[in-house]
Amino acid sequence: MDGLQAFEEKAAEVAAILKAVANERRLMLLCKLLDMGEATAGSLAEAIGLSQSALSQHLTVLREQGIVAYRRESQTLWYRIADPRISALFATLQGLFCPPADKADDPESEGRLGA
Repeated sequence: MDGLQAFEEKAAEVAAILKAVANERRLMLLCKLLDMGEATAGSLAEAIGLSQSALSQHLTVLREQGIVAYRRESQTLWYRIADPRISALFATLQGLFCPPADKADDPESEGRLGA
């Protein structure tokens, strides 16, 4: 099986993951979870400026795709990234869109993604 055929078999799964993360608030939510490792809904809502109900809706989308998971500790839910591919995806996105500060200030890199 060649690479294209293998990707074709996974295309629906890839599309579902990309659709789930293709939202500014969910992107920020995942960035915070990657940075924090594990966080409560309250701390996530505060960190990205969302109401509890809006956050809950975003977390539901991500949970349904298996991107995030939670554990219960008494009355508190602790959320974490459940799909290790998300770390790799965000590392790629960060490299493309968030260059290191020294490169971001370089006039020669202006206008180039990830330069």
